[in-house]
This record gives sequence, structure tokens and C-alpha cells, in this order.
Amino acid sequence: MPDRSPQDTTSSAAVAFRALATRGFRLALETATGVLIARTLQPEGRGVYAVITTAAYAAIVVGHLSLEKSQITLWSDRSRQQPLATNGLILGLVLGSLAALGALGLVAVSGSPGGFALWATALSVVPLGAATVNLNGILTLRSRMDVVNRWSLVTALVWCLPVVALAATGRLTIGGVIVCWAIAIALPFLLVVGGVRPASLRVDRALARRQLGLSGRYHVGWVALYLLVVVDVPLLGALDSPATVGVYTVAVTVMTLTRIPCETVAQVVLPQQAASDVEEAKHITARAFRLVLLLSFVLVAGLAVCAPWLIPLVYGRSFAGAVAPLLALAPGTVALMLIRPLEQHLVRLARPMTMTYVSIGALCANVLLNLVMIPRWGAVGAALTSTFTYSAMAAVELFRFTRATGVPLSALVPRVADVRVVLRPVMRNRESPKRESLRQTR
Repeated sequence: MPDRSPQDTTSSAAVAFRALATRGFRLALETATGVLIARTLQPEGRGVYAVITTAAYAAIVVGHLSLEKSQITLWSDRSRQQPLATNGLILGLVLGSLAALGALGLVAVSGSPGGFALWATALSVVPLGAATVNLNGILTLRSRMDVVNRWSLVTALVWCLPVVALAATGRLTIGGVIVCWAIAIALPFLLVVGGVRPASLRVDRALARRQLGLSGRYHVGWVALYLLVVVDVPLLGALDSPATVGVYTVAVTVMTLTRIPCETVAQVVLPQQAASDVEEAKHITARAFRLVLLLSFVLVAGLAVCAPWLIPLVYGRSFAGAVAPLLALAPGTVALMLIRPLEQHLVRLARPMTMTYVSIGALCANVLLNLVMIPRWGAVGAALTSTFTYSAMAAVELFRFTRATGVPLSALVPRVADVRVVLRPVMRNRESPKRESLRQTR
């Protein structure tokens, strides 16, 4: 099937550019806030904060039960679209509450660092976070990127401004940071509910059973994929020290900056992947893969070059040790970003157990390698382990995609046209003031 028309491509690129601009503003706020937290709390305090919030995010991932997978699969039936929204809200709150209670019980038994009160604060917003994830998936499928962008900005502002105020008055503590984080998770829930506007609060039980059965088959794999990305943080805390965790999370945070444009591309093409027939969807996926590969390589390479002087300058000399793990993590970051557009298409092929086996295999390999690498090389060992496992998983998913769709590897290599798609919205925004000035002159 031929590629979409130039008008459709340009429209998608424009949507992606607007979403990217929103994420860029949010990223600037979060980066500045992260620097304040790092400079104030220093590596050890940042490490405790990272362990708590990583665990809370993990509870959100467990609690939302991968309902977005069933939403993608069932979205083509219009009669189910409103019930899917209602179920996403109710099931998110219920399952998120169960996940939060389970995590809180583990904390009470294990005596995790930071104190029970801080853990309870962070875990109390897990139900709202799980429901927000589900409803955000509905908004994305509706192509309501305006609401998604507003939610993104609200999250950033609610998170950043109080932290800045506390830092300015010299009152920024680990407890204050956790409270600000919890509010930033809870408040956007109201905005997303308003954007979705569920017609009722009655669960469609038959649809819910089908969703749980379908999503449940994907969920173990999705949780494994999430843990693959974050498990090195608690392992570093257990096998090394909170200070090492603090240094390592700076490397991860800085490298995460490169993921924003690529995640934007994957998010924008999701409605097309879900609504198109399978034949067209594979071409949409191939085009998204090329764009992500192009963007990720350029951004990661540029950041790797700047990191040796950028990190000590911005975060302080106490975080200079983050440069080495950042460089070790760079190739894996590119590989990780390539997985999402492929996974979004593979969901439609109804092979959940294969995806689950791939994710579990990568997670097991990651944990075993970390147990060997972290005691020897600390944060660098964790970064090298991540790069190896991310790359291996990306290779497996790429093989599955080409084998299932018949798309040749040559179709996944970036082209000149892909460069033009990336640059077109930027050039158009640069030329608009010139055209307006010329019009006024005339």
C-alpha cells in the first residue's frame, strides 16, 4: 500500500510538533526542578527520593493493568468507545487502590528507606495515577492531543513551582519533594476526567471481563518491560548506596531528555496504527520507526558529546560521576526508543504471550547481569547492563515485526523524505513571521 498523502503526513507532523513544543516546555521546567533537587538534596537525598517515586510509579504500572492494550484492540468498534472510557476510569481507581495497598504492605514488612510516612504519601495517589493512564489512552485514541498537552503542562507546573518555592526559601526536604510529587500526580486526574467526560459511572461488566482477559495477557509482559527500565535503581540501592543511586539517576534523567521527541512521534501515530487496517498500519509503523531512529540517533549522539562538561556545570561537581554511566547508557537509549512503535503494532496481531515472553526474558537477563555488574562497576555496570538488554529486546521485536508483516529491513532505514518531515514544521514556523511581515508591508 502506498504511503499516505503529503497533506496527511504534514498534518501528522504538525500535530507532533505542537505536542513536542508542549513537552519541551514541560521538560525545561522539570529539568530546572531536577537540578534544584539534586543540588539541595545531594546524591544521597536524591537517591532516596528516586527509590520512593520509582516504586510508586511501578505501582501505577501494575495497577492500570495495561488496559490501553485492550483499548487499542477494541477501539475500531465505535459502539464500545464510550464504555471503554468509563471502564478505564473505574477499573483504574479500583485496581490502582489494590496495587497501592499491596505496595504499602511490602514497605511495612521490609522497612524501606525514607520512612513509612513518605511511602504512604507517595502510594496514596497511585489509584489516581492508574486511572489517569487509562483515560490518557482514551484521549490519545480520540486524537485529543489538546487535552493531553494541557494535562502534561499542569503536571509540570504543579510539580515544579512548589519545589522552586521551597528551594527559594531554604525549606526543600525529601518530604517536601515527595508531597509535591504526589500532588502533581493527583491534580491532573481531574483535568483528564473532564476531557474524557464519561457518560456514566456504570461499568460495562461484559466489556470489563473481556478487557481484563485481553489486557491481563499483555500485562505481565508490560510490567516486565517497565521493570526492565527501572529495576536497576532499587538494585543499585541494595547492592551499592543511595549516593550511587543519586548519581546514576542523574545520568538516566539527562539521557531521558532525548526520549521526548521520539515518544511524541509514537504517541501521535498511535490513533493511525489503531484505526487503520493491518496492511496500512504496518506502513505507518515503518514510517514511525524511521523517524524515531533518525531522531534518537541525532539527539543521543549530541547529548553524549555535551555531557562531560554539561553535567558538572548544571548539577555540580558532586554529580560528575554521572558522565560515565550516561555514555554507557547512550546506545541502549536509542534501542529502547525503537521498541515502542513496533510494540504498538504488534499489539494488533493478538500474540500477547510472545510479547510477554520477550519482556520477561529481557528482565531476567537484566537482573542477573546487574547482580554481577553492579558489585564490580557500580553505576557504569548498571548502565552497560541496560544497554545490552535494551538492544537485545529491540532486535527481537524488530525481527518479529519484519517476519509478521513482510516489511523489509531496507524500509526501516531513514530516508531524505523523513528528514524533511521532521524539519517541515520547524521551517514553517520560522517562515510564518516573515510571510506576515511581508503581508503587512504590502
